[in-house]
Amino acid sequence: MPNIKSAKKRVKVIAVKTARNKAVRSALRTDIKKANIAIESGAADKEEAVRIAIKKIDQAVAKGLLHKNTAARRKSALAKKARA
Repeated sequence: MPNIKSAKKRVKVIAVKTARNKAVRSALRTDIKKANIAIESGAADKEEAVRIAIKKIDQAVAKGLLHKNTAARRKSALAKKARA
C-alpha cells in the first residue's frame, strides 16, 4: 500500500482507467462475436454488424487498447469472412 500522497492518487486513477479499459474491451469482444454470428447465420444485417465491429476496433486503437496492426488484422479477417 502506498504511503506517499501522489502514489495513493495513482492507485485510484489506475483503478478508474482499468475499469474503463475493461468495459471497452468487453464491448469490443461482444460486437466482434455478434458480427461473427451474423456472418455465420447469414443474417440480413451482417453488413451492419461488421460495420459496428470495425468501428469498435478503431475506437479501441484510438484509446490505446489495441495496436494498429492488430486492429488491421482483425478488421481484415472480419471483412474476408463477410465476403466469403
